[in-house]
Amino acid sequence: MSVNTEIRRITTNTVQEMKLNGEKISMLTAYDFSTAVILDSAGIDVILVGDSASNVMAGHETTLPITLDQMIYHASSVVRGTKRALIVVDLPFGSYQGNSKEALASAIRIMKESGAHAVKLEGGIEIKESIERIISAGIPVMGHLGLTPQSIYKFGTYTVRAKEEAEANKLLSDIQILEHAGCFGVVLEKIPAKLAKEATALVKIPTIGIGAGPEVDGQVLVVNDMLGITKGFKPRFLRQYLNLFDEIGGAVKRYIADVKSQDFPNKKEQY
Repeated sequence: MSVNTEIRRITTNTVQEMKLNGEKISMLTAYDFSTAVILDSAGIDVILVGDSASNVMAGHETTLPITLDQMIYHASSVVRGTKRALIVVDLPFGSYQGNSKEALASAIRIMKESGAHAVKLEGGIEIKESIERIISAGIPVMGHLGLTPQSIYKFGTYTVRAKEEAEANKLLSDIQILEHAGCFGVVLEKIPAKLAKEATALVKIPTIGIGAGPEVDGQVLVVNDMLGITKGFKPRFLRQYLNLFDEIGGAVKRYIADVKSQDFPNKKEQY
Protein backbone atom coordinates (compact mmCIF):
# COMPACT_ATOMS: atom_id res chain seq x y z
CA MET A 1 0.00 0.00 0.00
CA SER A 2 1.31 3.48 -0.82
CA VAL A 3 1.98 5.93 1.99
CA ASN A 4 -0.42 8.57 0.71
CA THR A 5 -3.68 6.59 0.50
CA GLU A 6 -4.45 6.71 4.21
CA ILE A 7 -4.13 10.42 4.82
CA ARG A 8 -6.25 13.42 4.03
CA ARG A 9 -3.49 15.94 3.30
CA ILE A 10 -0.01 15.22 2.00
CA THR A 11 2.61 16.93 4.18
CA THR A 12 6.36 17.44 4.05
CA ASN A 13 6.56 14.48 6.42
CA THR A 14 4.55 12.34 3.98
CA VAL A 15 6.99 12.92 1.11
CA GLN A 16 9.88 12.08 3.43
CA GLU A 17 8.15 8.78 4.27
CA MET A 18 7.58 8.14 0.57
CA LYS A 19 11.31 8.41 -0.07
CA LEU A 20 12.07 6.04 2.81
CA ASN A 21 9.51 3.52 1.49
CA GLY A 22 10.75 3.77 -2.09
CA GLU A 23 7.46 5.23 -3.35
CA LYS A 24 7.99 7.74 -6.15
CA ILE A 25 6.57 11.24 -5.65
CA SER A 26 4.34 12.72 -8.38
CA MET A 27 4.42 16.49 -8.84
CA LEU A 28 2.91 18.84 -11.43
CA THR A 29 2.53 22.60 -11.69
CA ALA A 30 -0.81 24.37 -11.48
CA TYR A 31 -1.70 28.06 -11.55
CA ASP A 32 -5.50 28.19 -11.33
CA PHE A 33 -8.47 26.77 -9.43
CA SER A 34 -9.92 24.56 -12.20
CA THR A 35 -6.62 22.83 -12.99
CA ALA A 36 -5.88 22.35 -9.29
CA VAL A 37 -9.24 20.60 -8.78
CA ILE A 38 -8.45 18.17 -11.63
CA LEU A 39 -4.91 17.39 -10.43
CA ASP A 40 -5.97 16.99 -6.81
CA SER A 41 -8.93 14.76 -7.71
CA ALA A 42 -6.62 12.59 -9.84
CA GLY A 43 -4.37 12.00 -6.82
CA ILE A 44 -1.26 14.10 -7.51
CA ASP A 45 1.06 14.19 -4.47
CA VAL A 46 2.54 17.69 -4.82
CA ILE A 47 1.37 20.75 -6.73
CA LEU A 48 4.00 23.36 -7.54
CA VAL A 49 2.68 26.85 -8.11
CA GLY A 50 5.67 27.61 -10.28
CA ASP A 51 7.04 30.92 -11.44
CA SER A 52 6.69 29.20 -14.83
CA ALA A 53 3.30 30.96 -14.66
CA SER A 54 5.31 33.87 -16.05
CA ASN A 55 5.78 31.86 -19.26
CA VAL A 56 2.65 29.74 -19.67
CA MET A 57 0.05 32.05 -18.10
CA ALA A 58 1.42 35.52 -18.86
CA GLY A 59 3.40 34.89 -22.05
CA HIS A 60 6.74 36.25 -20.84
CA GLU A 61 9.97 34.91 -22.33
CA THR A 62 11.48 34.17 -18.90
CA THR A 63 10.32 33.61 -15.31
CA LEU A 64 11.86 36.90 -14.17
CA PRO A 65 8.94 39.36 -14.64
CA ILE A 66 6.39 37.65 -12.38
CA THR A 67 5.81 39.46 -9.08
CA LEU A 68 5.21 38.30 -5.52
CA ASP A 69 1.63 39.63 -5.68
CA GLN A 70 1.00 37.61 -8.85
CA MET A 71 2.44 34.45 -7.30
CA ILE A 72 0.17 34.90 -4.28
CA TYR A 73 -2.83 35.30 -6.61
CA HIS A 74 -2.01 32.06 -8.46
CA ALA A 75 -1.24 30.19 -5.22
CA SER A 76 -4.50 31.31 -3.59
CA SER A 77 -6.44 30.02 -6.60
CA VAL A 78 -4.69 26.63 -6.41
CA VAL A 79 -5.18 26.29 -2.64
CA ARG A 80 -8.94 26.79 -3.06
CA GLY A 81 -8.99 23.90 -5.54
CA THR A 82 -7.22 21.28 -3.43
CA LYS A 83 -7.99 19.04 -0.47
CA ARG A 84 -5.12 16.56 -0.52
CA ALA A 85 -1.99 17.68 -2.39
CA LEU A 86 0.98 19.41 -0.76
CA ILE A 87 1.18 22.89 -2.29
CA VAL A 88 4.61 24.43 -2.83
CA VAL A 89 4.99 27.99 -4.15
CA ASP A 90 7.99 29.49 -5.93
CA LEU A 91 9.44 32.63 -4.41
CA PRO A 92 9.78 34.82 -7.53
CA PHE A 93 12.97 36.46 -8.77
CA GLY A 94 13.97 39.47 -6.67
CA SER A 95 11.98 38.45 -3.59
CA TYR A 96 14.75 36.59 -1.74
CA GLN A 97 18.17 36.85 -3.41
CA GLY A 98 20.82 38.70 -1.41
CA ASN A 99 18.56 39.72 1.48
CA SER A 100 17.45 37.13 4.00
CA LYS A 101 15.08 39.55 5.76
CA GLU A 102 13.29 40.24 2.49
CA ALA A 103 13.25 36.49 1.78
CA LEU A 104 11.51 35.83 5.08
CA ALA A 105 9.01 38.65 4.51
CA SER A 106 8.21 37.23 1.04
CA ALA A 107 7.74 33.71 2.37
CA ILE A 108 5.50 34.91 5.20
CA ARG A 109 3.30 36.82 2.73
CA ILE A 110 2.91 33.71 0.56
CA MET A 111 1.98 31.50 3.52
CA LYS A 112 -0.42 34.00 5.15
CA GLU A 113 -2.11 35.31 2.02
CA SER A 114 -2.36 32.14 -0.07
CA GLY A 115 -2.69 29.34 2.48
CA ALA A 116 0.00 27.27 0.74
CA HIS A 117 2.15 24.78 2.64
CA ALA A 118 5.76 25.49 1.57
CA VAL A 119 7.96 27.71 -0.60
CA LYS A 120 10.66 26.88 -3.14
CA LEU A 121 13.88 28.83 -3.73
CA GLU A 122 16.51 28.46 -6.46
CA GLY A 123 20.18 28.17 -5.58
CA GLY A 124 22.68 26.59 -3.22
CA ILE A 125 25.16 28.06 -0.77
CA GLU A 126 24.40 31.58 -2.08
CA ILE A 127 20.93 31.53 -0.50
CA LYS A 128 21.70 29.41 2.59
CA GLU A 129 21.08 32.33 4.97
CA SER A 130 17.67 33.04 3.41
CA ILE A 131 16.65 29.39 3.65
CA GLU A 132 17.69 29.15 7.31
CA ARG A 133 15.83 32.34 8.19
CA ILE A 134 12.62 31.14 6.48
CA ILE A 135 12.80 27.70 8.10
CA SER A 136 13.47 29.26 11.52
CA ALA A 137 10.07 30.96 11.17
CA GLY A 138 8.43 27.55 10.74
CA ILE A 139 7.99 27.71 6.96
CA PRO A 140 9.00 24.56 5.01
CA VAL A 141 11.44 25.15 2.14
CA MET A 142 12.09 23.12 -1.01
CA GLY A 143 15.39 23.74 -2.78
CA HIS A 144 16.10 23.86 -6.53
CA LEU A 145 19.46 23.05 -8.13
CA GLY A 146 20.80 22.44 -11.64
CA LEU A 147 19.18 24.61 -14.26
CA THR A 148 17.75 27.50 -12.25
CA PRO A 149 15.59 29.50 -14.69
CA GLN A 150 15.72 32.70 -12.60
CA SER A 151 19.45 32.78 -13.42
CA ILE A 152 18.92 32.38 -17.17
CA TYR A 153 20.78 35.58 -18.07
CA LYS A 154 23.81 34.37 -16.10
CA PHE A 155 23.76 30.99 -17.90
CA GLY A 156 22.74 32.50 -21.26
CA THR A 157 21.07 29.22 -22.25
CA TYR A 158 18.56 26.61 -21.08
CA THR A 159 20.99 23.78 -21.84
CA VAL A 160 21.82 20.91 -19.48
CA ARG A 161 23.73 22.03 -16.38
CA ALA A 162 26.55 20.45 -14.35
CA LYS A 163 28.14 18.47 -17.17
CA GLU A 164 31.55 19.83 -16.19
CA GLU A 165 33.26 18.46 -13.08
CA ALA A 166 33.45 21.77 -11.18
CA GLU A 167 29.74 22.51 -11.56
CA ALA A 168 28.84 18.90 -10.76
CA ASN A 169 30.93 19.00 -7.58
CA LYS A 170 29.28 22.29 -6.56
CA LEU A 171 25.84 20.72 -7.03
CA LEU A 172 26.78 17.77 -4.83
CA SER A 173 28.07 20.19 -2.20
CA ASP A 174 25.00 22.43 -2.51
CA ILE A 175 22.47 19.63 -2.06
CA GLN A 176 24.13 18.67 1.22
CA ILE A 177 24.12 22.33 2.29
CA LEU A 178 20.39 22.55 1.50
CA GLU A 179 19.70 19.39 3.50
CA HIS A 180 21.75 20.65 6.43
CA ALA A 181 19.96 24.03 6.27
CA GLY A 182 16.66 22.21 6.72
CA CYS A 183 15.11 21.89 3.24
CA PHE A 184 12.51 19.10 3.11
CA GLY A 185 13.24 18.33 -0.56
CA VAL A 186 15.11 19.53 -3.65
CA VAL A 187 14.16 19.89 -7.31
CA LEU A 188 16.96 18.81 -9.68
CA GLU A 189 16.44 20.36 -13.12
CA LYS A 190 18.14 19.38 -16.39
CA ILE A 191 21.27 17.68 -15.10
CA PRO A 192 22.89 14.39 -16.20
CA ALA A 193 21.00 11.34 -14.88
CA LYS A 194 24.19 9.92 -13.36
CA LEU A 195 24.75 13.10 -11.33
CA ALA A 196 21.09 13.16 -10.20
CA LYS A 197 21.43 9.57 -8.98
CA GLU A 198 24.61 10.47 -7.06
CA ALA A 199 22.97 13.57 -5.52
CA THR A 200 19.88 11.58 -4.50
CA ALA A 201 22.00 8.95 -2.75
CA LEU A 202 23.92 11.64 -0.83
CA VAL A 203 20.92 13.00 1.07
CA LYS A 204 18.02 11.72 3.16
CA ILE A 205 15.57 14.30 1.79
CA PRO A 206 13.55 13.61 -1.41
CA THR A 207 14.80 14.77 -4.80
CA ILE A 208 12.31 15.68 -7.53
CA GLY A 209 13.65 15.54 -11.07
CA ILE A 210 12.77 17.39 -14.26
CA GLY A 211 15.07 16.26 -17.04
CA ALA A 212 17.21 14.50 -14.43
CA GLY A 213 16.58 10.85 -15.25
CA PRO A 214 14.81 8.09 -13.29
CA GLU A 215 17.10 7.68 -10.27
CA VAL A 216 15.47 10.46 -8.24
CA ASP A 217 12.65 10.25 -5.69
CA GLY A 218 9.98 11.88 -7.84
CA GLN A 219 9.22 13.73 -11.05
CA VAL A 220 7.74 17.13 -11.92
CA LEU A 221 6.53 18.59 -15.21
CA VAL A 222 4.83 21.83 -16.20
CA VAL A 223 1.18 20.82 -16.58
CA ASN A 224 0.68 22.93 -19.74
CA ASP A 225 3.58 21.09 -21.41
CA MET A 226 2.47 17.63 -20.24
CA LEU A 227 -1.09 18.18 -21.50
CA GLY A 228 0.07 19.57 -24.84
CA ILE A 229 -1.45 23.02 -24.30
CA THR A 230 1.95 24.54 -25.05
CA LYS A 231 2.64 24.43 -28.79
CA GLY A 232 6.08 23.59 -30.16
CA PHE A 233 7.89 23.00 -26.84
CA LYS A 234 9.18 19.42 -26.89
CA PRO A 235 12.45 18.99 -24.97
CA ARG A 236 13.79 15.47 -24.57
CA PHE A 237 12.60 15.17 -20.95
CA LEU A 238 8.96 15.99 -21.75
CA ARG A 239 6.43 13.19 -22.18
CA GLN A 240 3.29 14.74 -23.65
CA TYR A 241 0.19 12.85 -22.47
CA LEU A 242 -2.39 14.79 -24.51
CA ASN A 243 -2.46 17.25 -27.40
CA LEU A 244 -4.92 19.76 -25.99
CA PHE A 245 -3.74 22.57 -28.28
CA ASP A 246 -5.26 20.78 -31.27
CA GLU A 247 -8.17 19.20 -29.36
CA ILE A 248 -9.34 22.49 -27.86
CA GLY A 249 -8.73 24.27 -31.16
CA GLY A 250 -10.94 21.71 -32.90
CA ALA A 251 -13.73 22.22 -30.36
CA VAL A 252 -13.54 25.99 -30.79
CA LYS A 253 -13.76 25.62 -34.59
CA ARG A 254 -16.87 23.45 -34.23
CA TYR A 255 -18.43 26.03 -31.92
CA ILE A 256 -17.69 28.83 -34.39
CA ALA A 257 -19.23 26.81 -37.23
CA ASP A 258 -22.36 26.09 -35.17
CA VAL A 259 -22.79 29.77 -34.29
CA LYS A 260 -22.27 30.92 -37.89
CA SER A 261 -24.71 28.31 -39.25
CA GLN A 262 -27.26 29.12 -36.51
CA ASP A 263 -27.15 25.49 -35.36
CA PHE A 264 -26.32 26.73 -31.87
CA PRO A 265 -28.38 27.29 -29.79
CA ASN A 266 -31.09 24.82 -30.84
CA LYS A 267 -34.59 24.56 -29.35
CA LYS A 268 -33.42 22.45 -26.41
CA GLU A 269 -30.73 25.04 -25.56
CA GLN A 270 -33.07 27.99 -25.00
CA TYR A 271 -35.59 29.08 -22.38
